[in-house]
Amino acid sequence: MVGKPLPFSKNRRMTRLIIAIILLLMALLTVLRAPEFHLWMLAIIVSEFCWVFALIALITFATGLTPRLLQLAGSIICVLAFLLYVSPIMRAYIVSDSLKIDIEKAFPADKNIDDAEPFSLSKLFKSTPHVDHQTLNYATYTDTALTLDFYQSKIKGDRPCVIVVHGGSWSGGDNKQLPDLNSLLAEKGYHVAAINYRLAPKWKSPAPVEDIANCLKHLCHHAAELHLDTAKFILLGRSAGAQIALLAAYTLKSKNIVGVIDFYGPADMVWGYSIPSNPLIMDSRAVMADYVGGTYAQVPEKFKASSPLIFAGHQVPPTLIIHGENDVLVAYDHSRRLNEKLQQLGVAHYWLRLPWATHGFDYVFNGPGGQLSTYAVLHFLNSITR
Repeated sequence: MVGKPLPFSKNRRMTRLIIAIILLLMALLTVLRAPEFHLWMLAIIVSEFCWVFALIALITFATGLTPRLLQLAGSIICVLAFLLYVSPIMRAYIVSDSLKIDIEKAFPADKNIDDAEPFSLSKLFKSTPHVDHQTLNYATYTDTALTLDFYQSKIKGDRPCVIVVHGGSWSGGDNKQLPDLNSLLAEKGYHVAAINYRLAPKWKSPAPVEDIANCLKHLCHHAAELHLDTAKFILLGRSAGAQIALLAAYTLKSKNIVGVIDFYGPADMVWGYSIPSNPLIMDSRAVMADYVGGTYAQVPEKFKASSPLIFAGHQVPPTLIIHGENDVLVAYDHSRRLNEKLQQLGVAHYWLRLPWATHGFDYVFNGPGGQLSTYAVLHFLNSITR
């Protein structure tokens, strides 16, 4: 009778070891690029909710502190997993120190809103704001009509407006994506117009840029009732939406557009087609062909016409670039190339690099990447709309 519990105890030790190994394998996504679509989505959770997994690793470690071989192996693996899970937090503090100094050099601003730090541990647990919005029609075509969600500034008077362009590989998504930043911007004194635009493959480039032009016209026409400062529009896009926002900012040549914010966007469509993404994650060439209207061999000029990098010139608006080094959908080099071009041109810009972050990191609004990018966005807006 005394010896019967031993097999159960050994099974528990083996279960703990397996859990520790799984935690370690997941933790590797904080430093390595995800090799597959579902692992990419897991990487967002693991790297931006990293504190949750660090706590699980710590609890697993604490459940077996005996010198038995299986227990010892599990403990060592838990420690390694824990260190990997906390690494985004540690690196966020490092980025935070340089961000606060470097972005002020690039874009001198008034005292930052709330004088907040770019990153803090307490913000990981902070609730996000919510501001109601109204849905407005802004463009009517023969075959479709387009709407925007308008978030009214909480500060009275004629205020700047941020036009938000959603992601979704040019063929999906809508303006309901990531509403937390829209609400925060409204709280801080900016109107936000989160737009829907015409999607591929039915509509091709440059249809979404034309939609932004029509959105600007509509907002200017209704500026009095919406309390808009029509001299201060800013475009903000994510992923495919960032390509659209950049292209609109660089080609519409509107004096009303005073800045553009690029969250991990494909800035060089020609180069991007030549370096496709991992097919286990996305067939990027097929996605681009649907949007542009053919392969590069078929329509090379349309790829050039869809590349914001090619249109970057001395007179383009100030640009904020935000990208994670572990991005597996849009190559990090898109932002590096755009950064170099803007440097050569002497255009006011700043590039926020997030070493641990993957594509879509800002879906976790108060995660390490979300905090840093939000700080950069607020500082950038503060500077260019003074």
